[in-house]
Amino acid sequence: MYEPIRTKSVHSTMADAPSGFPHRTREEELDIQLAGHLAALLAVTDELRALTPSTDLDAAATRLAEQVARLRGGHTPVRASLTAVQEPAALHERAHALAGRALVVAASRADTAAAILAAERMDAHAAARQLSGAAH
Repeated sequence: MYEPIRTKSVHSTMADAPSGFPHRTREEELDIQLAGHLAALLAVTDELRALTPSTDLDAAATRLAEQVARLRGGHTPVRASLTAVQEPAALHERAHALAGRALVVAASRADTAAAILAAERMDAHAAARQLSGAAH
């Protein structure tokens, strides 16, 4: 009743022969994700440093840059320059969220150093948000 298929399917499946493009492992994907979250947190930290310089933010930026470089195989991250003036409270809010995302990924890949750093930054930004909220 039905005619048999005479040509090979153009759609490949996982069971087919290996394709011509490389695949990343779960760990590699998590490294990329974690480096991205930490790099975004570094960018916000650099913006905060430009608005409200502090030794705590300087130290955090250095540690974040080291972790991003480690995860990217030694490639140093691009550092942000101040582009638009934002409220420090909004930047602390964004930094807190980014640190939380980094913490989740660091925990899932069992990266203790990155997890500790992300947790410390979450605490620091939460405290800064509370101080800025009390000032208003």
